[in-house]
Amino acid sequence: MSLSIKALVVVATLSFSTSALTDAGHADIGKPGKTPAAQRTVEITLGEMYFKPETLNVKAGETVRFVVKNEGQLLHEFNIGTSDMHAHHREEMAMMMEHGMLTPTGINPERMNMDHGQMGMGSMKHDDPNSVLVEPGKTMELVWTFPKSGALQVACNIPGHSEAGMVGQIAIGR
Repeated sequence: MSLSIKALVVVATLSFSTSALTDAGHADIGKPGKTPAAQRTVEITLGEMYFKPETLNVKAGETVRFVVKNEGQLLHEFNIGTSDMHAHHREEMAMMMEHGMLTPTGINPERMNMDHGQMGMGSMKHDDPNSVLVEPGKTMELVWTFPKSGALQVACNIPGHSEAGMVGQIAIGR
């Protein structure tokens, strides 16, 4: 795939919200939740090529507040989705790395907020509600309401990270 076609694919997909992806026939992965509605808090530790815990059990319809701490030396992502969504998002993340928006250890705010029109990319941001980027030594929060059924994954889609094993499972029970 040529760089310009790849860029167009990235622009088109970055313009979809999680609900638009669901409407487009993708699996229901849930929706952003509100902190006061969270039934519990789950602490997630990120490190070099691992999540702790690796497996999560949630109840159908449960709202969970995730406190995600990066104890590693590299930039990591905590992203809730399906394996297909993660595969697609990894392409977007690779493009962000190629254009200096992300570095191995952090986010370049100047590059992240610039107009990427001259590169044929339009506006690119990492602002999906089902995902947080966590720089080394930092902690981020994500509140998520899970769907009524299914199984999901968490993944770090920074190039090479999920391939090195930074993938976990979310089981949704009743």
